[in-house]
Amino acid sequence: MSYEFLVGLRYTRSRRRAQGRNRFISFISLVSMLGIALGVAALIVVLSVMNGFQTELRTRILGVASHVQISGFDGELGNWQRVADDAAKHPQVRAAAPFVQAQGMLSFDQTVRGTLIRGVLPDAEDKVADFARHMRFGRFEDLQPGAFGIVLGADLARALRVGPGEKVTLIAPQGLVTPAAILPRLKQFTVVGIFEVGMFEYDSSLALVHLQDAQTLYRMEDRVSGVRLKIDDLFAAPRVARELMQYVDADTLISDWTKSHANFFRAVQIEKNVMFIILLLIVAVAAFNIVSTLVMAVQDKQADIAILRTLGASPGSIMAIFVIQGALIGLIGLAIGVLGGVTLALNIDVVVPAIERAFGVQFLAKDVYYISDLPSELQWADVITISSVSFVLTLVATLYPSWRASRLNPAEALRYE
Repeated sequence: MSYEFLVGLRYTRSRRRAQGRNRFISFISLVSMLGIALGVAALIVVLSVMNGFQTELRTRILGVASHVQISGFDGELGNWQRVADDAAKHPQVRAAAPFVQAQGMLSFDQTVRGTLIRGVLPDAEDKVADFARHMRFGRFEDLQPGAFGIVLGADLARALRVGPGEKVTLIAPQGLVTPAAILPRLKQFTVVGIFEVGMFEYDSSLALVHLQDAQTLYRMEDRVSGVRLKIDDLFAAPRVARELMQYVDADTLISDWTKSHANFFRAVQIEKNVMFIILLLIVAVAAFNIVSTLVMAVQDKQADIAILRTLGASPGSIMAIFVIQGALIGLIGLAIGVLGGVTLALNIDVVVPAIERAFGVQFLAKDVYYISDLPSELQWADVITISSVSFVLTLVATLYPSWRASRLNPAEALRYE
């Protein structure tokens, strides 16, 4: 072990209880250490929450949306079975399901709500979406052709004040042309189930009916709006969508989830990057507090530096001593911050509810943030990046005062000793 490291370690851990000046230097070192720890811990926790939010949002969206969607240019797709079979030839495609999608209004007991009607085949839809797993009442399989059953989102059912077994009136915007006037088409549907996926956008506005019932109501005969596909790797959806053009011969429009919900994930990614930069400033401020600590330490240790120089220590060795002292302060703060940040990030699902109960607040309103629970996903790549950047900032902060120490003239330092 080099003497530079031993001297730097000695300066870092010395108790300094004799002089008030040394006590003040120790206090500034402690503040710098705690500042680095706080900044690192905040960065780890915030980025973990951002990662969890992004993953949770993606999971809930893709639980009801499709990875890849094939639809007709005019909103209708004929011979959908052939299109589905052609798409299934792609090695990445796991399942396909037809759907009919249209606007409508639901009425119950003088309450009216606009809704998005989606006609599905329960058996096929269960392979591309997770509605069956999110059913709160009834079963997804209860949607039978010709029975005119309907499955509502939980918030939509609450807004209509309707429960399982009750009948709601579905009003289609396409009217019936009569000699007297154009009359809206109405059909009563029986509520056979209620689902809740945890996303306000879908829970408050989506209603599911059987594919055949939707075709009958909207007069689509055997046509559908499109085919929904589920693929092996959802991150490969853009590439699969491009490759599907070679498999599907019909005039179709192929889109993937990154286009239909791009704004959500782009907003989360931008916010994550901005928060990283903002919180990194906390680490930078704490790291550059080390500058003042080392400047004062150099002034206090002028006699020691002069003695070491007269004993043969090189300017590089003097510089190394104070670089080591500042680096040790940064490493200790960094270790405390990483330990605290990782611990909090892994237990955020326990800590946040405890704070909400203690203060009677709710951090995430479901109708604003789409999810009501604060998720967390710790990624070690983020921890390594934060630790590396923080340590580099610490080293940069030690360079100038250490360089000044190495330039000290021993004769000048010992003149008044």
